[in-house]
Amino acid sequence: MKPLSHAVRCLLCGMGVGCLLILLESLAMAQTTAPEVQPRSGFSEPRKERWVVGLQVQSPGSASGILGTVTVPMPWPEQEVVVVETRKTSHVSSIRYRTIAGNVRQMVVLVSRLKAGETAEAMVTFEITRRVITAPRETTDLRIPDEPPAAVRRFLSASPGIELRDPKIQQLSRDISVEGLSDWQQVEALYDWVRDNIRYQFDEQLRGARAALDNKRGDCEELTSLFIALCRARGIPARSVWIPGHCYPEFYMQDAAGHGHWFPCQAAGTRAFGAMPEYRPVLQKGDNIRVPGISQPQRYVGDMLKAKAVTAALKVTFTRQRVELPKQP
Repeated sequence: MKPLSHAVRCLLCGMGVGCLLILLESLAMAQTTAPEVQPRSGFSEPRKERWVVGLQVQSPGSASGILGTVTVPMPWPEQEVVVVETRKTSHVSSIRYRTIAGNVRQMVVLVSRLKAGETAEAMVTFEITRRVITAPRETTDLRIPDEPPAAVRRFLSASPGIELRDPKIQQLSRDISVEGLSDWQQVEALYDWVRDNIRYQFDEQLRGARAALDNKRGDCEELTSLFIALCRARGIPARSVWIPGHCYPEFYMQDAAGHGHWFPCQAAGTRAFGAMPEYRPVLQKGDNIRVPGISQPQRYVGDMLKAKAVTAALKVTFTRQRVELPKQP
């Protein structure tokens, strides 16, 4: 998957950081958050991992009003997240966190001033307990919702790289035969069509669902995009899940009592429908995120750096890597 190559941006702007922070916070609070329902799937085999996330900023000249954002893991039903260590140089004024639309969490780092040749660093170690998601044993009562909740309906719309309204995608969604199948089997038919007809091939670029259909190939992003587009075209809410180095889709169904549940599946890699044998931490769920300060909706909430004033271009390194757990005494 290629989110970092698309998302990393180092921007210099003239807006004062104090005003910018107020704007970012107000825009973030204005976005609708979606309460996450407990999944129908089961959990097993919990595993703890530690990940270091942060940034390092080098200033060849003088700089002031530096603001950096980095996407960090947040709690989900399948994972727990605890901050175990925060390290920062004296240049870092503050480290705080914000959640955007209930789908992604950012670490916000403020550096008031750097002199020529100075380096600021902020690194946070997260301990993440993630569980394997197992498929439900019984699926006959699961239904494609006629009227999904408002917080779920946004996963029926087009997103960057998920060209829901494309005529070719719309036609394919109708052509895939689902006659006589249960609702669960109907979703599985879309899933199997993508896996059977789109050959896996890694690509540095995010080309989207229509390109996967035209080229009959793609990597995890293209396969995920096409499956989501086909689901949404048939009125099935679906969304993308971003983990380090990979992405996969989730689809939404309701049980007989009307309770909603999200189910993952592995579009690229070993077949897993309604299950997810993954331990890498979830960084984002959703694929059409309105990020404060950015006009266009984002497929991925990327890492970013801005500054009020600089005399030479800043050099930034964003970090997101797994580290060894401490040895038990």
